[in-house]
Amino acid sequence: MSMEEASELRKDPILDRWVIIAASRGKRPTDFQPTPEPEQSAGCPFCGGNEGKTPPEIYAVRDPGTKPDTPGWEVRVVQNKFPALTIEASLRRSGIGLLDRMGGFGAHEVIIETPTHGQDLSEAPLQHINTLLSVFRARLDDLRKDDRFRHIVIFRNYKSAAGASLSHPHTQLIALPIVPLFVKEKLAAARTHFRHKERCIFCDLVEQETAIPDRVVLSNDHFVVLSPFAARFPFELQIFPRRHMHDYTMMTEEEQWGFAEIMKQTLEAYRHTLADPAYNMILQTSPTTVARPGHPEYWGTLASDYHWHVELMPRLTKVAGFEWGTGFYINPVSPEQSAHFLREQIGHDTKFATA
Repeated sequence: MSMEEASELRKDPILDRWVIIAASRGKRPTDFQPTPEPEQSAGCPFCGGNEGKTPPEIYAVRDPGTKPDTPGWEVRVVQNKFPALTIEASLRRSGIGLLDRMGGFGAHEVIIETPTHGQDLSEAPLQHINTLLSVFRARLDDLRKDDRFRHIVIFRNYKSAAGASLSHPHTQLIALPIVPLFVKEKLAAARTHFRHKERCIFCDLVEQETAIPDRVVLSNDHFVVLSPFAARFPFELQIFPRRHMHDYTMMTEEEQWGFAEIMKQTLEAYRHTLADPAYNMILQTSPTTVARPGHPEYWGTLASDYHWHVELMPRLTKVAGFEWGTGFYINPVSPEQSAHFLREQIGHDTKFATA
């Protein structure tokens, strides 16, 4: 779609969701000016040496011989100081008529990515990113031992415009006793496709998009970065493993290195193309595969029909009345333009080593 073309509606190939690609607005990366971020390093509770300002350590990658809640760590995990959900809460369900409720049971953790305040993930060494990815795996494995958790989401809010209250590099994890509606919709769409075709809908999508690569931004032997056909936001991206696997923890060591490499390249592309924008990054792995009471069939085909992936959404536009009132999104940059701009930056910058 060129900038001269009229706007069009596009349907998401996975979900029953439409977006408006307003190509007539034809915005370029330089049209988006990020808001300056206030400096917060003084007294930051996540900086090395300030371990006493956070809740006790849950997990850490540390130098040998160092003690919990002291300096000497590379990645550190603590409970959120103001958790949305807690393990101590009751799981009891109650309700009257249409008004259902349950206790605020769950887990809310902060994964402090580095003791260095100014080291962003896009600038971190590849070895450090790989270590962080291993911490994600370790926390998923540990929390899944509690079969009360149904779904665990790992997400990164980068900068205040994306919801971060502290500028120190960190990721959050929330474990839930229910599967969110958005995730259920993806699972249902994947299961329906598999029942009809006995193929994973995400595998089909990756195969189709790489065959006509207008929306492929990056790829290596193990991962592909796509600008989604029905992207809701300018420069929204999705990262898919090439090999079918429903669960993030199924990666081999070689695949995890490939994921670390392509994540670093993608975030570097954001930094250079979009002047270091605020963004949200969400790891969409499968729910826990424990069968739900009364629904033994619920997870029956999940290993075959779901495919874990990452969603990246720069916060370049605002969601306003039309979006809230309709569920439609208006995207002023076509996915093809987004992919072109990012590929162009990657091709011109010698920092990138594309596969």
